[in-house]
Formats: sequence, structure tokens, C-alpha cells
Amino acid sequence: MENSKTTQQEDLRISQIIDANLDRAREGLRVLEDWARFGLGNEDFVIRIKNFRQILGKNHLEIYKTSRNHIEDQCKGLSHSEQINRNSPSKVISSNSARVQEALRVIEEFSRCHNNELSKIASEIRYEIYTLEIELLNFNTRKRAKQIISENNLYSITDHRENLLETIEKILLGGVRIIQHRYKKGDDKDHLKEAIEIKKLCKKYNSLFIVNDRVDIAMASNADGVHLGQDDIDIKTARKLLGSSKIIGVSANNPTDITNALKDKCDYLGIGPVFLTSTKKNKEPLGIEKIKSLTKDINIPWFAIGGINKINISSLKNNEINKVAVVSALLNSEDPKEEAIIILKELSNEN
Repeated sequence: MENSKTTQQEDLRISQIIDANLDRAREGLRVLEDWARFGLGNEDFVIRIKNFRQILGKNHLEIYKTSRNHIEDQCKGLSHSEQINRNSPSKVISSNSARVQEALRVIEEFSRCHNNELSKIASEIRYEIYTLEIELLNFNTRKRAKQIISENNLYSITDHRENLLETIEKILLGGVRIIQHRYKKGDDKDHLKEAIEIKKLCKKYNSLFIVNDRVDIAMASNADGVHLGQDDIDIKTARKLLGSSKIIGVSANNPTDITNALKDKCDYLGIGPVFLTSTKKNKEPLGIEKIKSLTKDINIPWFAIGGINKINISSLKNNEINKVAVVSALLNSEDPKEEAIIILKELSNEN
């Protein structure tokens, strides 16, 4: 009789543990689902996560629910100081993924002898969540980068020079949030070292760091993306190497190259040169009317590039060309910060 009562008490405690962790897992999944729905706008993620919630809900048996108050939870309301550090969507995704994974592990262990089917379900979903977390984080990172590309009209491109880091910081202080590093001289070791330092600066100012041409340098420096020319590695191969979290921009100046870049799902385009430029001496400028013709049907962000400065920006604005990429206009300025402020005001029609 004593053994029977002890076994019954033990079963109730186990049921209570399973009940609590089913609640935790479903709550964590709901956080992930709502971010996928409202933060990312991704239907595939929503369907997958909702399915996990429904499966766990279906297996949340009455015996678990009725055991809920069997023993009073003396630790109710406990929190941890680390919770206040969840100050970004990425941290919320990671913390709630961990919450789901941990809860499912508890369910898997404690239900193994009493409800083997639930134990198997918890194990299967737990392994799915490991993959889902990475996918959500990658999608979230790329979405942020694409949003910055979409919302910002001035794109600064570097070249090799003394005091480059100091100049870049002034440009960032002027409000520029997209920096592309173009390195045409020196060896790869120096290139990577400089790229890593620029990445740190861009992170400090919540800005994007993009590497020109070199997918390997972009990967090694953890850049936000890469910008490819027509003679560089193709978009599909770059995507395989970079993964889904990075953005890919492409230079194009004719209908065929633009069509191919859009078909291969680049994230933005650089179109030019618009005017004569010392960085592309062998290329004839397209001119404003040609740029307008080439871009009239483009449905992703694109930047006009080539010989653009604060003097001719108004002519671009008058033709509804609002996004520009510049090199010397900022790098050769006596005051890059002030120059960036002036150009940004010009692009936004501020007085």
C-alpha cells in the first residue's frame, strides 16, 4: 500500500514537470512564431513553428494539466539578471530557442517511461529547433541588412590610402550607414587586416560593412555582404559560400546584366557610371537618361554610381534618382564628416 502511494506521488510529480515544460515550450514557440510573423513576415517559418505548437498542444494530456497544482512551486517568479540583456530581436530569438530546447529535453527525459510517444515527439522537435534557430537568426540578420540598404540613400566606397580608418570613422559620424571596402593594392594579409578593422568601426556605428569582389575576405572578416562585378564569382556560387545571412550586391550597366542579377536574386544593384569618373577611366558614362531607362522596372534598391558629388547630385534628384554611391566625393574631402552631412541633406531635399 505504501509503495503504491509512493508510486502515485512520483507519477504526479513527473506529470507536473511535464505539464510545466509543455507550457514553457509552447510559450517559447509562440515568441518565435510572432517574430516570424510580424518581425520577419515569413510564412514558411510561421507554418513550421505553429505546427510544433499544435503537436505539443495535442499531446498536452489532461493528466498533466490536473497535476499542475500537486506541489506548490516555491521558485515561482524567480528571474535572472541576464534577462535584461535581451535587448535585440536576435537575442530574443536565441533565448527563446534555448527555452524551447531545454523544455523539450526535460519532457523527453521524464516522459520516456510514462509516455514514450511524447518522448519521441519532444526529441524530434528539439532537433528541429536547433536548425530553426540558425535559420531565424540568419534571416533576421539579412533582413536588417536589406532594410539598411533600402532606407539609406548614400553608399560610401573606399580605396587604398593613408589614414583610411580615421576617414571612414568621420564618414560614419556624418551619418553614412553603408561602407564598401575596395582594396586594389597590397597583399591579402593586409587586405583582411584592414577589413576586420573596418568591420569593427561599422559595428560601432550600427552600419553595414560590404567587401568589394572578394567573397573570401568577406567571409573571413564577417562582413555583412559582398559586392560583385561582372568579372567576379557568380551570385549563386557566392550565396552558397556566404550562406543566407549575408547580402549580395552587383554592378551592372546593361539590360542583360541587370536581368541576370535580378534573376539570381541579388539584394541590390550598382548602376553606372553615370558621369565621368577616375575610378572607371575605361568606361563611357551612361548619362542620366540611360540610367533612368535601365532602372525603370527594377523592384529592388539600386544606387547610381560614377563621378557623383555634391555639385551634380541635384541633377540626379531632379530626375528622381535618390540613391547614390560615391568614392572620391567623401574620401578626398577635407572634412568627410561635413561632406557626408551635406550630401545626405541634398539627397533628402533638406535645406
